[in-house]
Amino acid sequence: MSPESIIVLLIVVPLIGALLIALVGRWPNLREAVTLTTAVTLFAIATQLIDPVVNGAGASLTVAEPLPGLKIAFDVEPLGLVFALLASLLWIVTSVYAIGYMRGANEPRQTPFFAFFAVAISGAMGVATAGNLLTLFIFYEVLTLSTWPLVTHKQNDAARAGGRTYMGVLLTTSIGFLLPAIVWTWVVAGTTDFTQGGILLGNIGPTAAAVLLTMFVLGTGKAAVMPMHRWLPAAMVAPTPVSALLHAVAVVKAGVFTITKVVIYIFGLDFLAAVPLEKYLMYLAGFTIVAASIVALKQVEIKKMLAYSTISQLSYIVLAALVLAPFAEIGAAVHIVAHAFGKITLFFCAGAIYIASSKTRIDQLRGIGWRMPWTMAAFTVGALSMIGVPPTAGFVSKWYIIAGAFQVESFFVLAVMGASTALNAAYFLPIVFRAFFRAEDSAPARDHGEAPWPMVAALALTATLTILFFVFNGPVVDIESRILEVPK
Repeated sequence: MSPESIIVLLIVVPLIGALLIALVGRWPNLREAVTLTTAVTLFAIATQLIDPVVNGAGASLTVAEPLPGLKIAFDVEPLGLVFALLASLLWIVTSVYAIGYMRGANEPRQTPFFAFFAVAISGAMGVATAGNLLTLFIFYEVLTLSTWPLVTHKQNDAARAGGRTYMGVLLTTSIGFLLPAIVWTWVVAGTTDFTQGGILLGNIGPTAAAVLLTMFVLGTGKAAVMPMHRWLPAAMVAPTPVSALLHAVAVVKAGVFTITKVVIYIFGLDFLAAVPLEKYLMYLAGFTIVAASIVALKQVEIKKMLAYSTISQLSYIVLAALVLAPFAEIGAAVHIVAHAFGKITLFFCAGAIYIASSKTRIDQLRGIGWRMPWTMAAFTVGALSMIGVPPTAGFVSKWYIIAGAFQVESFFVLAVMGASTALNAAYFLPIVFRAFFRAEDSAPARDHGEAPWPMVAALALTATLTILFFVFNGPVVDIESRILEVPK
């Protein structure tokens, strides 16, 4: 199979899966078999890109060129390969979990849920393989539009309000800032292609480049850099598998992936180092990390706390990308993976707790570790990864980000990392303590144990991946090192 065919299949296979899901929706077992088969097939296809990318042959495809220098084209490089592999792998796990959750909660409209989920994954594959800003923008918007029905799945007043905020923020930022930034880039550079070393050097002045970079950062609303973050807590009205999609598999990762690609392949690290206002965006990312952690500390709802934790963790990636140090750029890429494994585990656990016990608040979790030991053990692993404690994935990415800060002697980054680590511990560790070392205040409304086995199997697997990535992160680091050709 040629690399060009693989790129086409990455985008088309989930769309075919969505169509088949819709056609067999009246038979739930068949519908879910189609979902799992499509997810496994997509991951198998994505793995076929490892060899050409690692060996330098690459994979590229041009579909059309509607204007000079403005193409709809695909080109898989190391960062895109990791994103594609991550999203396709976690689609399998999330599908298993979603089957248990949707059946356990007796959710209506399950067929549209699984169909739109597949379309969203197709959008994520398009973002991952985009060869330029125009192509990325098209699939970025596909991802927004296809996830809106998932956010509003419950179709009640809260879901509709959350959906309005979700669409309002994401479309306003992308059309109001991101699209003009792409057009500006095309006007000054004559192309929007992702190019090693960037395309703006010699084509735009430092002050204008600072404005352009600001438009890219604020226009990529999916990265949830403050003040463009309100959509993320609002979207927590969605079922938990959707929260996992938003926070770990596709949506937020598309945001930070976009910013990282823009920094490396549109601006270039050497050019950005001479941009006078670039550091202010780094300060904005640092503020987002600390401020979101403080807000998370005050939350009483489990999912709301995790939402603000995600806002903070996403800005780790933005901050690392803007440090402009080789190790920090690797840290940004590695944290995309580390955060995905850890945060999807935490959301899986929150959903399992809700399905098994109907509990949604942190203060309701006294003693629940003894009723749901698998779930809360997995939650502990995910929490330790968010804090950055070995042997979890979060430690690896924080190591590289901190190493990058030392490379450029950025004591601001070191201070932010220290403060956020302390805050993460302050809102995660009390939950673990309450679950395992505090007795129940009263007997639960209904006696319960663990959630349905597909949910427990999924969260146990992602918790295991969170630990395994601590030990076996070498392949990802090796691939991402090729972005900048830095020593491992």
